[in-house]
Amino acid sequence: MRIALGADDQAHVVDVIIETLTSGGHDVTRYGKAAGEAEEWGRTARRVAEAVAAGRADWGVVCCWTGTGVSIAANKVSGVRAALCADAETARGARKWNDANVLALSLRSTSEQVAKEILAAWESESYGGTEAESLGVLADLDGQRPGT
Repeated sequence: MRIALGADDQAHVVDVIIETLTSGGHDVTRYGKAAGEAEEWGRTARRVAEAVAAGRADWGVVCCWTGTGVSIAANKVSGVRAALCADAETARGARKWNDANVLALSLRSTSEQVAKEILAAWESESYGGTEAESLGVLADLDGQRPGT
């Protein structure tokens, strides 16, 4: 799979995420400090989200100190459903019920082991097809459906 990864800091957990994804056979495109670029979190999150929305990436990962800022920024891009996840079950639920396509992580509170667990849960789950009405509301809010 093609994964877009952006971080506003080159923390150890970013290296762990990159290694986990690449060793799993994924093609990772890096943005922000993950790519050695001096770039603030809003722009980095936007670039990742735009890659996902445009189909250049199958899904994305965005990281900042709390994960909140990149989550908010990514969710401003139409067609992106970014979820800030602190554990594997939240990541699994975000994929299953919310059809999330961008994973947001906190560089401050995500340990190496938890990052690996979150990524494994995220990768192993897919949308369960049970939340069409709610996802339709999100599409309306995004302006993706006619008549909105």
